[in-house]
Amino acid sequence: MTSYKDARVLNPWRLRLLGLLDSLGTVRAVAETLHMSPSTVSQQLAVLETETRSKLIERSGRRVRLTRSGVALARRGREILDRMAEVEAELRALNDEPIGTVRLGSFQSAIYTLAVPAVSRLATSHPHLHVELIESEPHESGPALRTGAVDVIVTTTDYVEFPWDRDLEIIPLGADPVVLVLPPDHPLARRRVVDLAACAEETWACDRPGSYMAELTRRLCHESGFEPRVACRFANYLLLLQHVESGRSVALLPALAVAPSHAVVTRELTTPVHRNVAVVVRRGSAPRAAVDAVVEALLDHPAIPALAADGPGQGTGPRSRST
Repeated sequence: MTSYKDARVLNPWRLRLLGLLDSLGTVRAVAETLHMSPSTVSQQLAVLETETRSKLIERSGRRVRLTRSGVALARRGREILDRMAEVEAELRALNDEPIGTVRLGSFQSAIYTLAVPAVSRLATSHPHLHVELIESEPHESGPALRTGAVDVIVTTTDYVEFPWDRDLEIIPLGADPVVLVLPPDHPLARRRVVDLAACAEETWACDRPGSYMAELTRRLCHESGFEPRVACRFANYLLLLQHVESGRSVALLPALAVAPSHAVVTRELTTPVHRNVAVVVRRGSAPRAAVDAVVEALLDHPAIPALAADGPGQGTGPRSRST
């Protein structure tokens, strides 16, 4: 007979490591995501194999991959972790007060226009709720939400490389127009709207390769008949805007990213382009008061001019959550 001393209980932290390995593909990527060493990740996964009495990982050359048992446990583990978080939130919210930590991922241009004001309002309305704000661009936030690295994201659902499946709840916020950003004395600044083909000989400031805005800029330029000549690539929009301010480049950016304090001008495109902005959460069978409070704070925002534009399938102004 097995005594209670011999009983083994699955460790939620190690389940999360396995789920991240399933999503990210390498031990090194898991380690970088969690700011750990690869050896520590490997050791913890080895302990998980001992706990489950199953071979979860096998080597394939210099890489590792999950066995069938590993894939099954990773998928079920995400369900277990979500359910544990829901139960914890229910217990803490018996008095209807959201309590605990919610990790909010937001793309850069919405952090100070949308996310920070929402967090500030929550600090007053729900003092026992802690929101951890994480910069997460559209190509990063969807996978982070699915793996449980974040609980709520502000993103664009126009990022088609990520599958927006039925396990995710999408709550629209509005449509953010993509604008051409120019130095103030640029000849094209005299126009009210600009045909992108007129920028074929310009030098461009862009986001990182593979990012949503970098790929959108490349696609729109190709559709206008030219390959953009890139002078710089910055993940930080402040640096990108400063490069345009200096007169050395032009750029395509979401209107949300261009604050009035920057010495640049923005012009609409002759063929309007919008990105649909939304709050996204994982669907769950039980209510989570803390997550719901963050979502409601994001929806209940003051008027933001950049989100007042109509895009495909979007209306104007703040949105209420559908039930």
